[in-house]
Amino acid sequence: MSQGSPSVFAAKPQLRSWRKSPYPRCGALAVEGLLHLISLASLQGFLYPFVVDQSQRAERKLVAILAADVVGYSRLMGLDETGTLAQLKALRRDFFHPLIASYRGRIVKLMGDGALVEFASVVDAVECAVEIQRSIAKQRDALAEHSRISFRIGINLGDVIIDGDDVYGDGVNVAARLEGICEPDGIVISGTAYDQAKNKVDVGFKSLGNLHLKNIADSVRAYAVLLNLPAGAQRRPLRQRFRLVTMIIFLVVAAGFGLVLWPYASALLSEHPRLAAPAGGKPTIAVLPFGSLGDNAQEDYFADGLTDDLITDLSKVSGLVVIARNSAFAFKGQPKNVEQAAQQLGVRYVLAGNVRRAGDRIRVNVQLVDSATASNVWAERYEGDLAKIFELQDRLIHHVVETLSVRLTENETSQISRLPTRNLEAYDFYTRAEQKVYAVDRKALGDALSLYEKAISIDPEFADAYAGYARAIVDVLSFDFQPVVLSAVARQRAYEFAGRALELNPKIPRAYAVLSILQMLDGEIDRAIESVQQAVALGPNSADAKLNLAIVLTYAGRNPEALAAIEQVLQLDPKPKAQVYDYYSLVLYMNHRYEQALKALRSAGPDDLGDIGLEALAMASARLGRMADARKAVEAILKRIPSQNIASLRIMYSHHQRQEDLDHRLAALREAGLPEWSYNIRGRPEDRLDAAAIRALAMNKIWMGHLQDGVQFIMQLSPNGDFALRAQRIMVVGKFTFEHDLFCTQSSAILLGRKFCSPVYRNPGGSAEAHSEYVYPDSTSVRYFSVAQ
Repeated sequence: MSQGSPSVFAAKPQLRSWRKSPYPRCGALAVEGLLHLISLASLQGFLYPFVVDQSQRAERKLVAILAADVVGYSRLMGLDETGTLAQLKALRRDFFHPLIASYRGRIVKLMGDGALVEFASVVDAVECAVEIQRSIAKQRDALAEHSRISFRIGINLGDVIIDGDDVYGDGVNVAARLEGICEPDGIVISGTAYDQAKNKVDVGFKSLGNLHLKNIADSVRAYAVLLNLPAGAQRRPLRQRFRLVTMIIFLVVAAGFGLVLWPYASALLSEHPRLAAPAGGKPTIAVLPFGSLGDNAQEDYFADGLTDDLITDLSKVSGLVVIARNSAFAFKGQPKNVEQAAQQLGVRYVLAGNVRRAGDRIRVNVQLVDSATASNVWAERYEGDLAKIFELQDRLIHHVVETLSVRLTENETSQISRLPTRNLEAYDFYTRAEQKVYAVDRKALGDALSLYEKAISIDPEFADAYAGYARAIVDVLSFDFQPVVLSAVARQRAYEFAGRALELNPKIPRAYAVLSILQMLDGEIDRAIESVQQAVALGPNSADAKLNLAIVLTYAGRNPEALAAIEQVLQLDPKPKAQVYDYYSLVLYMNHRYEQALKALRSAGPDDLGDIGLEALAMASARLGRMADARKAVEAILKRIPSQNIASLRIMYSHHQRQEDLDHRLAALREAGLPEWSYNIRGRPEDRLDAAAIRALAMNKIWMGHLQDGVQFIMQLSPNGDFALRAQRIMVVGKFTFEHDLFCTQSSAILLGRKFCSPVYRNPGGSAEAHSEYVYPDSTSVRYFSVAQ
C-alpha cells in the first residue's frame, strides 16, 4: 500500500461533538448574553462609546421584534432536565421554526430557553405568535401538568441597529421587557405594534395602560392579545394573489378545464418582482420538506407527499435546476434555516413551508426565499378544500416558474397541469407508498408495493401509481429481495406496470427509466439508451433518470459520457444516498480514474457501501497496488455474500457490450482475491469429468445430495433437458444443457434467467452412502451428490 494514500477502511477520525450554529453570533461575545446577569443601566457607561461608534456605521431600520421565553424553565430543568430539553427541541422543530419561516420571520438568536425573532411586518409577527401559542397549547394537553412547557411572547415595533446577523437597541429591549410581564401562554405587544395590527388580525386586544418597564426610559403603551376573542378584529386582508388575470387564463388553458378557485385563495395573488435567471445559467432551486402542523404525527406522509409532488413537477421544467429529493429530504426534521440549506445544496432559491390538514380542509403556508439576499421573494398562505390539492400544487408551481422568469414549453405546461388522479383516497395510498419506495429495505419495498396496488385498485387509470409500482419492483429485482417477489415475477411485473403507465400517460419519465434498466438487462442496449434519454428529456432535473443514464451508458461502453451524466446527478443531488456513490465509483473505475473512485467511496463511508461500492473498492485498490485494502474489500464482500464468485459475476454483468469492460472488472476482482467459484471450491484436474462422463451422469437421472452447509437437495434431470431442484423451502425449475465439459443450468429464478455453466468433479473423499461421490459449484452454492437413478 502506497504511503500517504488514505484507506477507506481506515478508522474514522474522532470528530468533536461541535457543530457550527446556523445562527451566527449566538453564544459569541454578544452583549445581550450578559443582560441576564447585569442590568443595562450598570453597563451604560462602559457601552456608550462603543454603541455610538457602531451606530455611526451600522444600518438602522424599523422592524417588528418578537421575544419568547419559557415559563419556569429552571423549575422544569430541575424536575427533568433531559425530558425538558427534548420537549423544547421538539417544540422548536415542529412549531417555532416552521411557523416563523411561513410568516417570513428571521430567527436572530436562540438563547437557551428563549428566542429573538425579526419580522418585516407587525401583522406577520402577531399572527405568527398567535398560531405558535395556539398550536403549542393543543399539543400540550396530552402531557402531565407538571411537565408542560409554556411560553411568554412579547412583540414591539421599533427602531433597531443591525450588526451583521444581530440586532440590538431599544426596539429589542422593549420586546424583551414586554415578554417578561406576560402571562404564561400569553402575548403582550407594544402600542406601536398595536397601532399597526389592531384591525388586521383575527384576535382581540386588552389595554394594559402605560407601563414603566425596567431600564426603559419612557413609559410604554402595552396590550394583551386575547387569543380566544376574535370579536372586534377585522380579518387580515387577503394577500394571496397570483400575477393576475393572465396567470389565471394560463392555468385554465394549461389544465384544459375551468379551475374552481379555492375559497381563501380565490383572490388574485399580489404582484411580486420577477427575478431574472442568473447570468451564468438557469435558476437553481431546492424544495425543503414541508412541515406538518397537524395533531396526528402519522400525517407527516401527507406533507412529504406534497413536497415530493412539487419536486417532481418542478423537475419537469427544463429552464430550472432542481435539487433532487434525496438531498432535499436530508433537511427533514431540522429547523428551516433556508440560507444554510441553500449554501449546502448549492442553490440560490429555496421553497419552504408547512401544511395543516384537518378533515377535508387544508392550509398551506409557503415561502420562496432568495438566499443571495437572505430575503423572501414572496410568502403566501392557501386554505381550502382538500379535494383541490392538485389545483394548489399547480398554482404553486406556476407561481415559482413565473417569479423566476422561466418559460414553459407546451409539453411542460401540459404535464405540470395534468391531474394525477381525481380520487383522493387513491392519492392518499400513493403518497404513503412514495415515502416508502426510497428505502432500500425489504419490508419498506413490500409495503410500498401493497400501497401502490391499493391506489391502482381504487383508480385503475392512475398512471403515476403504475410507474411507482414498476420502480419499486425493479428495486426488488436489483436487490434480489426474493421473499418480497420472486425475480422472474418481478421482471414480468416491472415490464407490465411500466408499459401500463405509459399507455395511460406516455410522458412519465419514471416509467421510461424503469424500461431502460429492463432493456439493458435484456441486452437491448440501443432501446435502453432511447428509453433513458426519453426519461431525461421528460424529467431534465430528475437525478434518478440521469443516474439510470449513467448506468446504461456504462454498460454500453460509453464511459466518458457516463461520467458526465453521473456528475450531473451529483449536481442535482449533492447529498445523495450511498448507492449513488457506489455507481459514481464504478463509473470512475471504468474510466480508469482509480484514485478518484476511492475518493468517491470515502464520501459514502465504508459502512454504507453497497455491493457495487465494495467491488469498486476492491478493483480500484488492486489497480493501484494497494493489495491489503483490496483484500479487505473482498473480505467484506464475502462476509455479506459468502458465495460470491467470479463465475457468477461474469454472468450477472454479461450485459456489458464490450468484452474489454467486463474483463476490466473481473480481472481486478480476481487480483483482489475474489474466488473463481462459489466458496472457493477448486477441484483437481485429474478429478474433472469430461463431456461424455457428464452427459452419462445427467441424462434422465436423479441427483441426491447436500449443499456446502449440509442442507439436502434432490435434482431431477429429464431426457428433454428440463430439471426440477428441491431443497429446504425452495423449488427451482429450468433447463439444463452441456457446453463442452461444462454442465449448464438456466432458470428464470436465478441470475436474471441467464445460463450458468460449471465443471463437475469426482469427490475423492465422497461415498455413495453419504450421497457425495461428485461435486460441482453452481452460482450460489456447492453441491455434493450421487446418482440415485
